[in-house]
Parts: sequence; C-alpha cells; structure tokens
Amino acid sequence: MFWTMITIIAVVGILTDTYTRNKKIDLKRLDKEIELEKLRLENYDKETAKMKLELEHTKQILIENESSSSKQNIF
Repeated sequence: MFWTMITIIAVVGILTDTYTRNKKIDLKRLDKEIELEKLRLENYDKETAKMKLELEHTKQILIENESSSSKQNIF
C-alpha cells in the first residue's frame, strides 16, 4: 500500500510538471504571436502612411499638369 501511494504521488508530480511546462510553452507562443501581430499592425500603418503620401504626390502632379495645360490652351 505504501509503495502504491508513493507511485501515485510520483506520477501525479510528473503529470503536473508536464502540464506546467506545456502551459509555459503556450504562454511563450502567445507572447510571440502578440509581438508578431503588433509588428504587422505597425508595418500596415507605415505602408498606409506611405501610400497616402504617394497619392498626395500624384494628385499634386496631376493638378500641376492640368493647370499648365489649361494655361497653354489659353495662349
């Protein structure tokens, strides 16, 4: 009976340790996923800002071209 109790305690200890290790690994994985998602969002924001600048630049060029062509049509 005594050895059975020791064996059960040892098995429970091993299972608990394994469960704890797995949970720690899951937490590390989640932390990495959160970090990756933050980087993706940051990159998305930067790309969006860059595209807005490019759009504004293109818009400015089109306006300048329109105004110069309308001036040429007047003369």
